[in-house]
Amino acid sequence: MLPDSRRALECQRVSSPPISRFPVPRLEDLPEDLRARILAVQEKSGFVPNVFLVLAHRPDEFRAFFAYHDALMEKAGGLSKAEREMIVVATSGANQCQYCVVAHGAILRIRAKNPLVADQVATNYRKADITPRQKAMLDFAMKVALASHEVDDGDLEALRQHGFSDEDAWDIAAIAAFFALSNRMANVTSMRPNDEFYLMGRVAKA
Repeated sequence: MLPDSRRALECQRVSSPPISRFPVPRLEDLPEDLRARILAVQEKSGFVPNVFLVLAHRPDEFRAFFAYHDALMEKAGGLSKAEREMIVVATSGANQCQYCVVAHGAILRIRAKNPLVADQVATNYRKADITPRQKAMLDFAMKVALASHEVDDGDLEALRQHGFSDEDAWDIAAIAAFFALSNRMANVTSMRPNDEFYLMGRVAKA
């Protein structure tokens, strides 16, 4: 018999509707480092975000993807973790990536401690209940995501006027660029958001 956690993962892998249009490997067939990371995520979160299972189809790319993800999203710097998630949600909305809007919207609600902000940012960040500084951040992120060939020195100067350093500008650009890759792969694979994401951070815990 499979342990409960592995049984749950096997059911998730072969769910209907499917979580990917590409093959999703079985946990026991994965390299040990991938298997350990997936089980650690499951233990911490109570479920495994489908991105881990879908990208495990190519272990070398899985490792590279999550190494860059962690370098961008978990680092210290001038951007808060909630602001980093705002960038993901706004640009993913513009790129029409259902998976990233739903998944990172949940993370944004939790990190911002705000049940409304993710829906606002995903739909139209200019009308969202965020600060002028954050709107300037998202102006730049959206330009990187949608018209990076138009970025010029004036864009960095606009960020400086709101207190961002040039290193912060690099972080904003890198997050927008990295998730442009993520958005496209999620759309190509038809990656399905986990049901658990939809309610996370919307209602205060009793």
